[in-house]
Amino acid sequence: MPTTPTMSSRAPTVGPVSPILTFLGAAGTVTGSCFLLEHDTSRVLVDAGLYQGPSELRRRNWEPLPIDPATVDAVLLTHAHLDHCGQLPRLVKDGFAGPIHCSKETAALAAIVLRDSAHLLEEEARYANESGWSRHRPALPLYTADDVERTLRRFAPLPYDEHHSVTASVGVRLHPAGHILGSATLEVDIAGDVVVFSGDLGRDGHPLLEPPPAPVAATALVLESTYGDRVHPTAEPGVLAGAVRRTVGRGGTVLIPAFAVDRTELVLLELERLESAGLIPRVPIHVDSPMALEALGVYLRALHEGSAQLRADRAEALERLRALDLHAVRDAGESRRLNDPDQPCIIASASGMASGGRVVHHLAHQLPDPRNCVVLTGYQAPGTRGRQLQDGARHLKIHGHYVPVRAEVVDVPDFSVHADADDLVAWVASAAAPPTTVYVVHGEPHSSAALAGRIEDELGICAVVPTLGERVRVD
Repeated sequence: MPTTPTMSSRAPTVGPVSPILTFLGAAGTVTGSCFLLEHDTSRVLVDAGLYQGPSELRRRNWEPLPIDPATVDAVLLTHAHLDHCGQLPRLVKDGFAGPIHCSKETAALAAIVLRDSAHLLEEEARYANESGWSRHRPALPLYTADDVERTLRRFAPLPYDEHHSVTASVGVRLHPAGHILGSATLEVDIAGDVVVFSGDLGRDGHPLLEPPPAPVAATALVLESTYGDRVHPTAEPGVLAGAVRRTVGRGGTVLIPAFAVDRTELVLLELERLESAGLIPRVPIHVDSPMALEALGVYLRALHEGSAQLRADRAEALERLRALDLHAVRDAGESRRLNDPDQPCIIASASGMASGGRVVHHLAHQLPDPRNCVVLTGYQAPGTRGRQLQDGARHLKIHGHYVPVRAEVVDVPDFSVHADADDLVAWVASAAAPPTTVYVVHGEPHSSAALAGRIEDELGICAVVPTLGERVRVD
């Protein structure tokens, strides 16, 4: 979390008379989602995410927390992506002792994501100490596996579409967001005023999930703007199939950096479709991400339990993945062997923006070989290796060394599960009644500004791009 004006380290006897919303993250940038709601003696956080991307943003993860976690009554979590939940173990480590409310599926996926995050943080610290490239002596992880286990005991899942009292003056209702399994928009009632948090919104055409319903009437709407200045391009047929055929034809490896939660499932579904249609040859497909394999298990359980979030006309497609020549890569030794595979193959490995995880090691070994191909499958935040590849980088810095980029790089935007600018404007317009103010967050500055402008011009609603640490009344 970034440095902002420090708030009281002890819960106030009497807090603000009017409900106050403070933007503690995701203001002026895409990641680090974190918002504080206060009224009387109530303090509730919405999300507590890690910053990702450029080093100047990632350094914020280490800065002093702007509030004393012990004074926070509860956390409301929109979904399980790391930029929304990745700071939770640090909150618990530093004194937070309240419940973490979210959907049942988000709780299951967040356990996978946070355990993996702690493992990577501990491994990065160990590697930095062994190799000596860190400026810190010794390098320490932001939090540990033990911190994560203590955090998971604080999760208190809630059902969708039912009101739950969080404190004496704060209540919440979860609505499906259609972004990833378990994702939710939050309808927060604070002292009689309603604030809706979009979290990350999905697209109407998500291959597995139902689209998000219209937002309820609200005083304030906190709206993401990841794609606030653009619309998704019309899918060009055959881009992924062509990349696979070319790469296999020259004896190379197709490396797909893919988010472990949701994105890997969608990539596998598309590969199954292409293979069954005869559009790509049958080759081994390695899922080199223990986290992705566990997340796939959560999706399959939701399918078997008849989750209302899953589209009835597409959910059965998950079962067809069994037809692929699919290999689950669990141990590190098997992963290292995939750095130089003995036959053409496809490797799907986390993370999706190549900011960490096993895919970074694969990139270090495979980028210099022109036979290989890297397929980018979604949004690439500024400063990430994925964004550098997307922008045509000739070299990538990996573990202190520069690696030449000679492999083919292909961008396939079809896999994005974020609502685009048209979707976001339409969603706001569909509200039961227009909100008094829309606060546009979770986007690069030009994306947020563009979306705020469209909401004001097309819908006549006051739309503001808040600054980091800004406090506003919501009554």
